[in-house]
Amino acid sequence: MKSTLRSIFLLGTVLFFGKDALAQLPSQHAIGARFGSATGITYRYTLAEDHAIEGIMSVQSNSRSSRFRVVGLYEWHKPITGDFSWFYGVGGSIGSYKYKAYRNAAGEQIDTSSELALSIDGIIGVEYSIPTTPLAVSLDVKPYFDFIQESSIRLIDPFGLSIRYKF
Repeated sequence: MKSTLRSIFLLGTVLFFGKDALAQLPSQHAIGARFGSATGITYRYTLAEDHAIEGIMSVQSNSRSSRFRVVGLYEWHKPITGDFSWFYGVGGSIGSYKYKAYRNAAGEQIDTSSELALSIDGIIGVEYSIPTTPLAVSLDVKPYFDFIQESSIRLIDPFGLSIRYKF
């Protein structure tokens, strides 16, 4: 009983003193482009003063494969100073990998194939809201864990730079 009351008191204290430390997301909607190892479009919808959901649709291509992904993220936003804030979140993605036809080192022809991409995604980054314009620039890293094709964790590959129009 004592530990329950202590937990309730601690939670109430954190909520009372932390209520003014919320990042104020200045707009309901933000849409833009995301650049990095995969390029695409991003849309963020603000749910509360410091919570948002973000959707990213991206494509990536190289000489051996191409990838298409749709990512959904739930994010928490926290202030740093002035127009700077940081954010983190979690979500998932679905998409497809397409392996292009090629000849391997032994001269054998490898045919085109494709497979489903399914992953758990995270995100952490910083955002700068440009004060005199409705634009925001963010830099983030978006690690993910693939379930199906390679069953691997990607930590370094998914850096991104996003530029969004806020409305």
